[in-house]
Order: sequence, then C-alpha cells, then structure tokens
Amino acid sequence: MPLQNRVDPFGVIHAVPERGLFMGNRGIIHDPETKTLLKKRWALHAWIICVCEFGDVRREPMGRNRPAGKAGWTELFFLDEVTALSAGHRPCFFCRRERASDFVQRFGAAFGIAEPRAPHVDKRLHKERPAAGGRAPVVSAEDLAGLPDGAMVADGGNAYAMRGGKALRWSFAGYGDPVGFKGFADRAIRLLTPTTTVSVLRQGYEPVWHPSAEA
Repeated sequence: MPLQNRVDPFGVIHAVPERGLFMGNRGIIHDPETKTLLKKRWALHAWIICVCEFGDVRREPMGRNRPAGKAGWTELFFLDEVTALSAGHRPCFFCRRERASDFVQRFGAAFGIAEPRAPHVDKRLHKERPAAGGRAPVVSAEDLAGLPDGAMVADGGNAYAMRGGKALRWSFAGYGDPVGFKGFADRAIRLLTPTTTVSVLRQGYEPVWHPSAEA
C-alpha cells in the first residue's frame, strides 16, 4: 500500500506508487506509528526540495528518523523540480546548496533585495501557496506565451507545465504530448506556480525536468 507522500502541482499530497525524481519536506506532519499524515499539511514555512540520495544517509519514509525513536521530518516526493516549485517548495540549502543559492540570488535580483536570504523567500511563498490557503491568480490563454518555461497552470483539475511555447499535461507518471496555447482559449486558467517563483524563473533559474518532458 503506497504511503501518502506524493505531491502534485497543486501542493496536495496523495498516496500513489510513483516516487519521482526529488524528495522534500514541510516539517513533521506524520504519525510514525501508523505512517499516515496528520491533519496538518505543513509544520513550518520552509517547504524545501531535496535530492533522493545524499551521502550515506538512509531514512525510513514516515518512520522514526530522529534520536530516541522520534519522528523526523516527513519525506515527500515530486515528479520533478518543476512540480515541486509549482507546489510552493524551493531548493534545500543542505543537500542542494548550489541550486538553493542560485535560486535565492535570482530571487534577490527579481525583487531588488541586496542580501536575500531563504527566510525572505519562504515568507513570500507561504502567502502564495494554494495548499496553504493562497489564491492562484487567473490568467488568460494570451498570458501563457509570456510565462517562463517551468511555470505551471491549471485548467480545472488538470495541470500543465510551460515549455518551449507549448503546454505539457502533467501526471504522476510524467508529461503528456504538448498542447498549443490556443486550446486554452475562453477557459478559466489558474497560475499554480507561486508568482514569486515565476519571477525567479524569469531571472533564469532552470529547474530540473522529468525525462518525459523531452519526448
């Protein structure tokens, strides 16, 4: 039985077999005895994106990964970094320091902050995350061409990633065939990726894509 630890672009956590390329966390949000989620979906504002393997660290998902058998942070999984960014996460400074520094520096350039810090990013993101109560802004089909690669939008319950002037439909298993922007005409489209992260993408941050996006 899959654990409920796989995150979609809306930031919602599901129980599905596919794991994805990246791991991350929002703090301790599970019961290690039952390996099920608590009612809360985050325990802190720093929602991060981690690599699945780092050094010789071995963790038991949703287990007791702290001293004295206490629950450690809850392992969450994402199809790719594009998905994690859409859900409101940002790179981890512990296991992805170079990428995290790049992200934060581009954040500073986007918002005119001379000495940006991760907490600055987290504070802005938490207000924008749909999974934390933020509102996903509505965009038009004409707006899609102006979004940077890696931004994600929603058409109803379906999520799409912008790439090369097309929209790739998202699923837990990977991306589908590209769709032209005209297919979204006269539809209520929501921008899933937080506007703060969209600004970072505009500054040239290049997220890691699942291989299916190359097909």
